[in-house]
Amino acid sequence: ENEKSGNKATPTPTQSFTFIINEEEKCKDKTPFLVLLISTTAAELQHRNAIRKSWGNEAAVPGADVVRLFMLGVETKGANEGVLLRESEQYRDIIQQDFLDTYNNLTLKTLMGMRWVASYCSGTRFAMKTDSDVFVNTVHLIEKLLRPLPPPTQNYFTGHLMEGHSPIRNKDSKWYISEEEFPGNRYHPFCSGTGYIFSGDLAAKIVNASLMIKYIHLEDVYIGFCLNAKGVEIVPSPYSLFNIHKVPFSPCAYNKIITSHHIQPHEHLLYWETLQEKKHTC
Repeated sequence: ENEKSGNKATPTPTQSFTFIINEEEKCKDKTPFLVLLISTTAAELQHRNAIRKSWGNEAAVPGADVVRLFMLGVETKGANEGVLLRESEQYRDIIQQDFLDTYNNLTLKTLMGMRWVASYCSGTRFAMKTDSDVFVNTVHLIEKLLRPLPPPTQNYFTGHLMEGHSPIRNKDSKWYISEEEFPGNRYHPFCSGTGYIFSGDLAAKIVNASLMIKYIHLEDVYIGFCLNAKGVEIVPSPYSLFNIHKVPFSPCAYNKIITSHHIQPHEHLLYWETLQEKKHTC
């Protein structure tokens, strides 16, 4: 009987994976103000290059130390790892573990980022998890939301708050989850995975919680469970700062938001450049 119950404690997601590409030195001689953890796949090179030149540029916000990291798993097809290694050598902004890079493994990808912050950059004041098809107004994020916060910011977590959500049992839905994977009928509050912000101390707490909480492939929902386990209350953000849809572009609109979703590579560049030129026209 013991054997059986022992097997139920599947190896915890975080510990079973190894870094294939890592950037252990990123925070050696600095304590960043913000670490950007950007979820991406090998194929999305153009997205990454656009982000590097636009809002994800580590010098984008004057006077704020920003560290940018793209998070990847490994390709199913054993696709060209060499290409990725060269990209990593060129930009030094990629971390990768040896889990398969699939939709169902997005939680593993986020936990990898959390683990990286906890292990190699625990002094960072803030971190943000976002996706490569999200435009992030890093200037507005830092100037308006984060800089005004009092220095020892702890247990801080904010984004597009999702409250009172229930599991979707319709198999045609992108967010379908089986009874077996999650038997409950209510999720804890969570923030949309398109973009959420947390204080640096939370990375270790979330990793720690993940050792006890059963895996759910819905990454943002899972992080909500981890926060709940640690007694962390999500801070609601002012309306329309974090957008889970695409905000029609105008400098005035984009001046006042933090995230906009469904962004193409050329749009990252276009929106960012337009914003820099036309900042003062509102």
